[in-house]
Amino acid sequence: MTHVSGVGSWPGESAREAVVTVRDLLTDADGLGLPYLPELPSRGPGADIIGRSAALLADLAVDLQPSGWRFTDRPGRDQSRARSFWRQDLDELAEAYDGYAGPLKIQVAGPWTLAASIELNRGERSVTDEGARRDLVASLAEGVRQHVAEVQRLVPGAVITVQLDEPSVLSVLRGELPTASGYGRLRAVDRAEVARGIREVREAHDGDVVLHSCHPSAPVDLLATTGVTALALDLTDASPQRWESIAAAVESGTRLWAGVVPTTAPGSSADAVRLATARVTEGFGRVGLPTSALADVTVTPTCGLPALTPRGAVDVQRVAVATARELTEKEQD
Repeated sequence: MTHVSGVGSWPGESAREAVVTVRDLLTDADGLGLPYLPELPSRGPGADIIGRSAALLADLAVDLQPSGWRFTDRPGRDQSRARSFWRQDLDELAEAYDGYAGPLKIQVAGPWTLAASIELNRGERSVTDEGARRDLVASLAEGVRQHVAEVQRLVPGAVITVQLDEPSVLSVLRGELPTASGYGRLRAVDRAEVARGIREVREAHDGDVVLHSCHPSAPVDLLATTGVTALALDLTDASPQRWESIAAAVESGTRLWAGVVPTTAPGSSADAVRLATARVTEGFGRVGLPTSALADVTVTPTCGLPALTPRGAVDVQRVAVATARELTEKEQD
């Protein structure tokens, strides 16, 4: 049967409200739901994707500068704030999922998004330095390993999926990131190194790992070689060529997390469900994927939901749940 989850980010500042809301939406979804620990970037620095993930790095310290997150010799107050947010979230997770047994997803920024975002002491992005790139990948892999162990300790019955968020991977590959001065562009990183770095972090968790990149041109062929179990992609405007790449990945054993529910509050939920369902079924039909393969699809919104109101986020997530039900019916016909 088709499953349903979310990308991760959620509106508001109350960890308890967000954790309970997502839990209820996805654990009451007829067995289709894969609940997740929501992220709340509205809480401020340290709750954003970069600061939150940097706080998990093993043996590397960061602090927030006017230009963004930067590696430092010792942890700063902003890293302490990020770790405090994590403690709040994990406390709420442990309480909300007390006695729970089933799937549970956690999210962390991937190595190339972190390397593209966190600066070295001299002010350039970490991605410019080969040694820094290696250290960051190794540190993130160890941080993910420790983080999964902590979540497993708090929710012993959870079957954990790790999502690696890589919104910057295409810019790294294309050499599109600006230099510190803003007048130039950084050199592209070799495709083999990019794939190798993601694979190293992926291997830190022996369960399912989903690689999420919502860029409409994210390189499906490369990302599918990293050993992840699934790719989470924005498919709202997927071209025939993109569907061909997806079909090749699916046929090689990589599952699809289909971002087909827009991150805007739906006007008519029935129309939104119909359109989201058609995006998947028409894409499958275009490239000759069998209807039975819908059983390995997970429906999600196209990206995170922090720009919505809490009610709007709930409505979008409900459309995703209803879409998964529709696809399950088609798969079973």
